[in-house]
Amino acid sequence: MPIINRIAEFHDDMTAWRRDFHQHPELNFQEVRTAGIVAEKLREFGCDEVITGIATTGVVGVIRGRGEGGAIGLRADMDALPIHEESGVPHASVTPGVMHACGHDGHTTMLLGAARYLAETRNFSGTAFMIFQPAEEMGGGGEVMVKEGLFERFPMDRVFGLHNWPGAPEGTFLWRVGPVMAAVADIRITVTGKGAHGAMPHQGNDPIVIASQIVTAFQSIVARNVEPVEAGVITIGKIEGGMAFNVIPEVVNLRGTARWYLPEVGDILESKVRALATGIAAAYGAEAEVHFDRMYPATINEEASTALAAEAARAVAGDAKVERLPKPTMGGEDFSFMLNAKDGAYLMLGAGRSPEDPQVHHPRYDFNDAVLPLGASWWATMVERQLPRRG
Repeated sequence: MPIINRIAEFHDDMTAWRRDFHQHPELNFQEVRTAGIVAEKLREFGCDEVITGIATTGVVGVIRGRGEGGAIGLRADMDALPIHEESGVPHASVTPGVMHACGHDGHTTMLLGAARYLAETRNFSGTAFMIFQPAEEMGGGGEVMVKEGLFERFPMDRVFGLHNWPGAPEGTFLWRVGPVMAAVADIRITVTGKGAHGAMPHQGNDPIVIASQIVTAFQSIVARNVEPVEAGVITIGKIEGGMAFNVIPEVVNLRGTARWYLPEVGDILESKVRALATGIAAAYGAEAEVHFDRMYPATINEEASTALAAEAARAVAGDAKVERLPKPTMGGEDFSFMLNAKDGAYLMLGAGRSPEDPQVHHPRYDFNDAVLPLGASWWATMVERQLPRRG
């Protein structure tokens, strides 16, 4: 069973939808236009129910098959990134400083394509929930949907997600059991010393020197505290302090991220970040205020669900184009909140970009429209295989 013929027939429609979404990107919890179009199309397709306003701008379409059966959820994210687009494509963003640089326009479109096909054919028994989630990038929309009762309002056996993966060959599905993406924390540290003239450092307490010592000390946290076969990352990506070349500032702000897979590793990273930052500052007679905010847990694929997802991928793409992801990524994903609450799996779909091409979160990135019918066919095949028609 390759790409579903009916879905291939409206490839041009999906391309137009995707490029319209790309041209009109919206940030987290502001996806008003996008959600409106999604809801309008779901009603146009003939979904049995279309529920809006979940997690502010989330949408759920309900499609019932021919007869009683189980239920599964299919999830796509809708939000864009605060990046000024430089792709130069005709359908480039018309909103300054905002663009679809992660392919969520494609994710939304592929799920809409599957919804159109499933609502037309209903070649299954049970219920398929089309979940269009807001605010994946920075707002934790997946967590908000779960907290607002997604799985209580829409009881389902499993939930599945799909992400475009530009570095993999076009049309290749990548699967992995266990951790597939990392847990994420936001690190914010304020170091407060004492300002002074740059020519009279003895009259002050230089927070730039102290902050530098803290950043250097952080490099030993993973190397000397985490078991070598496990994974962890601490990166300080932003340092702010000072207004003039000859003035020692009063305050320096550090901003960074931590990543891990195992919860106990996350505990180590947090405790060491706090201990080192406050301890080093205190040793210099200064203060450090530390915030270690855990944003997303690790994205963990359940074994049986992953097998079902990979089986559907083989049915659509063929055995040769379904591969095990050799190692997880340290990127973060808030679909993890759904997988913490419900069995499911998260797969990658290769977009066929070379290492020299712009990748996700790049100002010149654009989703590969060639894979739209493939992703939509995978969604639809998941429903038809997991909820087979009875009688």
